[in-house]
Amino acid sequence: MSAGPKVVGLIAGGRQFPVMVARGVKDAGHRLVVAGFSGHTNPEVYPLADVYRELKLGQLARLVEFFREHQVQEAMMAGAINKPGVMDIRHLDARAVKLLFSLKGRGDDAILRAFTTLLEGEGMAVVSPQSYAPGLLTPPGVLTRRAPDEREWADLRAGALMARELGRLDIGQCVVLREGIVAAVEALEGTDAAILRGCELGGAGCVVVKVVKPGQEERVDLPSVGLDTVRLMAKAKASCLGVEAGKSLFFDLEATLSVADKAGIAIVGLDQA
Repeated sequence: MSAGPKVVGLIAGGRQFPVMVARGVKDAGHRLVVAGFSGHTNPEVYPLADVYRELKLGQLARLVEFFREHQVQEAMMAGAINKPGVMDIRHLDARAVKLLFSLKGRGDDAILRAFTTLLEGEGMAVVSPQSYAPGLLTPPGVLTRRAPDEREWADLRAGALMARELGRLDIGQCVVLREGIVAAVEALEGTDAAILRGCELGGAGCVVVKVVKPGQEERVDLPSVGLDTVRLMAKAKASCLGVEAGKSLFFDLEATLSVADKAGIAIVGLDQA
């Protein structure tokens, strides 16, 4: 990134990440233009913006027009978005429909790559949001006081292989399993729903594995975990979490590990081998 001030466009979703990124942009002395979505964006991001506009999901032409109007030089995406809402064709404008139906595959990564290409075609450099919120990447190794037992290690290894194969097909990033038996794979519903479904089917002691898709567009959609993930796992009686080290985002690391330790959940930063 150049040293001088610039205009940065943030496509903001839910939870804390877009707020952290927005603060980083402002701390760096840049002008912040925020595009949010009604019912999806964390409203705490709006006061940090120099200018913002709240859109409806699927209004791609208006989003691009808004960024062009304010001469956005760098664009990025941060925060959770309801994927079923994005994919509901009834809510898509003509430009979004054209983009969607131009794709051979319509998985998350294919759509995000196409969207990234579209923004770059408008003269905006697409950058990684963690460049403005560093220090969030998952560390390697056993992170909790309790290490996984032999069965959990076996499930972690098997789950990582399965999740990468699913990612290769651009289906999802997360697998829930127990004793080598897959109870749930993440698809359109997202990680939280996959964990709940998997633990309901697999019972207490399920292992949750979340990894980066092979060849994933890492500027726009890294997997993430944090307090909400572990609290949900504790509620669902999952016993172990494996998340890819060095590429996945881990929010509220110390607080999350404290909750995991109290619940007896083992957490591991998985290497990429």
